[in-house]
Amino acid sequence: MLATETQITVHEGTAPRMGYLHVYTGNGKGKTTCAVGLTIRALGAGHRVAFMQFDKGFEGKNEHYHERFILRSLPHCDLFFYGMERMMPDGRFRFANIPEDLEQARAGLEKAKELVRSGKYFLVVCDEAITCVGTKLYGEDDLLSLVEVFKSSPTCDLVLTGRSAFPRLIEAADLVSEVNLVKHYFYSGVEARKGIEY
Repeated sequence: MLATETQITVHEGTAPRMGYLHVYTGNGKGKTTCAVGLTIRALGAGHRVAFMQFDKGFEGKNEHYHERFILRSLPHCDLFFYGMERMMPDGRFRFANIPEDLEQARAGLEKAKELVRSGKYFLVVCDEAITCVGTKLYGEDDLLSLVEVFKSSPTCDLVLTGRSAFPRLIEAADLVSEVNLVKHYFYSGVEARKGIEY
């Protein structure tokens, strides 16, 4: 059930309470887009944001994730990327995990814990952190260890995105939004477009 205007209380003139866990999940397009939008909103309000991406570590000449180009230019936005290149020279996507993928994912989790503990940020975003459970880069307990660190000292809001949020994560979250796939032009043969899908 969606919140209605009568269910929302706005306390103008007071500092927002920190320490909410946001989960953006589901099979539809828009989870990363949502996290980027929330990042922009927080930065626009003058806050510091740590924006992390899991299993999207590749940076360089042919960088695949174009939201990074604008985020790099924004003050008070610190970026952290973890993961190995998955686009092969022949244009195919590498689905199978290699040991370095697992190492990168676990290093990302440890960095996320460090960022949460630091007290420097209004918002810490961990894009695709949930997906890493489904792709077996780490387990449910590993991701929940980040949640435990966050809950023990909630000095920021924490955002986790990715498909297939599991029941224990949903239970721990304060906000869960599910992006459902109703229709997508991909299934009509439209390929991913620069500036829209990546």
